Amino acid sequence: MKRFLTATAAVALLAGAAGAEEVKIGVILGFTGPLESITPAMAAGAELAMKEVSDSGKLLGGSTVTSIRGDSTCVDAAAATAAAERLVTTDKVNAIMGADCSGVTGAILANVAVPNGVVMISPSATSPGLSTAPDNGLFFRTAPSDARQGEIVRDILKEHGVKSIAITYTNNDYGKGLAESIERNWKEAGGTVTISAAHEDGKADYSAEVGALASAGGDVLVVAGYVDQGGSGIVRAALDTGAFSTFYFPDGMVGEKLNENFGAELNGSYGAYPGTDSPGAAKFQEMAAAAGFDGTSAFAPESYDAAALIMLAMQAAGSSNSADFAGKVMDVANAPGTEIYPGELAKALELIAAGEDVDYVGASAVELIGPGESAGSYREIEFRDGRYETVKFR
Repeated sequence: MKRFLTATAAVALLAGAAGAEEVKIGVILGFTGPLESITPAMAAGAELAMKEVSDSGKLLGGSTVTSIRGDSTCVDAAAATAAAERLVTTDKVNAIMGADCSGVTGAILANVAVPNGVVMISPSATSPGLSTAPDNGLFFRTAPSDARQGEIVRDILKEHGVKSIAITYTNNDYGKGLAESIERNWKEAGGTVTISAAHEDGKADYSAEVGALASAGGDVLVVAGYVDQGGSGIVRAALDTGAFSTFYFPDGMVGEKLNENFGAELNGSYGAYPGTDSPGAAKFQEMAAAAGFDGTSAFAPESYDAAALIMLAMQAAGSSNSADFAGKVMDVANAPGTEIYPGELAKALELIAAGEDVDYVGASAVELIGPGESAGSYREIEFRDGRYETVKFR
């Protein structure tokens, strides 16, 4: 059984309003860069949870929660590290919701979070390498590892009757890890990989890369890239030259920009990104709509959940200090306890304050396994009539 109310926690909670503080959570995401069209909804998701908790007045004797944003750029490790350093040393954040892309997440973890003892919960960093990164028990993620995504890609391709694939991937930790997972799972299932080749982001012309992919051939081109960057450049060149007509899109490629950039040209293509059809997902979508953003946007639910877990762990520890609450994240995320959904954070804070167990299910059906990462549920999409739509959940 989980027992939250230690003597220290009891003292903190009984202190009431006198002990109230301004809790600061850093929200570090790629507000510029190859995922900049996705990150606004991610930040909005996290900040929705923070507002819910602040408005409740039930966190740590009436403490408020403030979001302080930092730009990870998604791809520039030095810039991301500098942004995180500012959040920790200048803004004095109590924890970090982020980062987003795997490479910058690893850099922030190693260079800022671990040296300063700050909890990080990423909603979207999926590299398998992060599962074994030295983290002193400080790093968690509400997104599943790409070790799991490779299995999902395999299953979807098989169901579409695909025999051979070509893979193009963005040349970074995310792209490499995902491409390796896809290739391994696909080959183990008896499929053929004609080529697996990296591409660089930020180029104006991808004709050479597409030429190599076209020469290798394949039933489907798997584009393990970024929707606001080289991934879309590869797709445009492939369509313009007739190299491929059917594409598979992993999580980094799924966003409204995909509809805007290509529309009906992608009819018949498909893909998947983390998501569930749980009651929590539906509730979150309602809350997001009321707040003015799209609750189905990639990693927005996971961002709400990441922020929620940080705050519930603080309540469980009776402290906003990362050293105190890091050990409570897994407790509040998993059974046993009262299941908690979006919009029920005040209820969760009350239960924890009363010494009760909570099992945070949240917007993405949270279940943290292994080193503290999501077990992994996915939303499968398919392009029909010029837009992608959800066809099933896995």
